[in-house]
Amino acid sequence: MHKIDLSIGKDIYEANREIAKKIREIFDRKGVKAIDFMGSIGSGKTLIIERLIEILKGYRIGVIVGDVSGDDDYKRIKKYGVSVVNVNTGKECHLDAHLIEHAIENLDLDNIDYLFIENIGNLVCPADFELGSHKRGVIISITEGDDMVRKHPLIFQIADFIVINKIDLAPYIDASVDRLLDDIKRISPKKVFLTDAKNRKGIEELAEWIVK
Repeated sequence: MHKIDLSIGKDIYEANREIAKKIREIFDRKGVKAIDFMGSIGSGKTLIIERLIEILKGYRIGVIVGDVSGDDDYKRIKKYGVSVVNVNTGKECHLDAHLIEHAIENLDLDNIDYLFIENIGNLVCPADFELGSHKRGVIISITEGDDMVRKHPLIFQIADFIVINKIDLAPYIDASVDRLLDDIKRISPKKVFLTDAKNRKGIEELAEWIVK
């Protein structure tokens, strides 16, 4: 019978937490409020960040875009004229504090009020890695099905808020917003936003909550 050394994983998570703590201290010292947006590929993370940038014009916004490879989302955000850094993780399915530590070296934090971090499209790995953000949110779309909370409870439990996006498509698919809300209430009760980012619905409420 093979003996598994669980201390390796523990050390990795602890090291990440230590770096995340230092990053949070930097954010606090610079007066930057950081939000980590987690969620599946195609849930609408990038579009929701775009809509938030449009709404929060009176604030200085910075964005860190995480992707396994490529810079498509980075280019979308860049068009808004905000400070943005692209982070490619290669084979990794999540951002970690070490990557954020390097990313913020390329941002002028003295000229940023709100920093939006778009995590890798995944509902599993990002939950284990704190990034030093003040809030962590999960974005899911109704098109992913109404069993997402039951299937991936941890990421919803560690999140500070949840966004259910693409609710305009609910009548056309076999999925119920109410089922998702019931699961959230049972498994992980917290603030929920219902959005249709494509048509700019529900984003104002999210923006107001972020800046309050």
